[in-house]
Amino acid sequence: MARPLRVCDHALLRFIERVGGLDVEGLRRHLAESLNRAAGAAEQLGQRDMTIAADGFHYVVVKGVVVTVLTPAMKPKRIRPRA
Repeated sequence: MARPLRVCDHALLRFIERVGGLDVEGLRRHLAESLNRAAGAAEQLGQRDMTIAADGFHYVVVKGVVVTVLTPAMKPKRIRPRA
């Protein structure tokens, strides 16, 4: 019996964008614009790795890139400064 297919994140995102008609780039811009003020304040303090709490969610930023979004039930791990 053949193994069932898995769908990678990239393929799922393209399906949502191309088949579902969701404006992924528009959402990306909206998210970045929403978090830019907090990220800018942290960067002025010399931080590029941070967790931004907004609207009940936690946005994890590493090296200036939002890498994940955590629900209220998920606890963000403390980001350790790089040596």
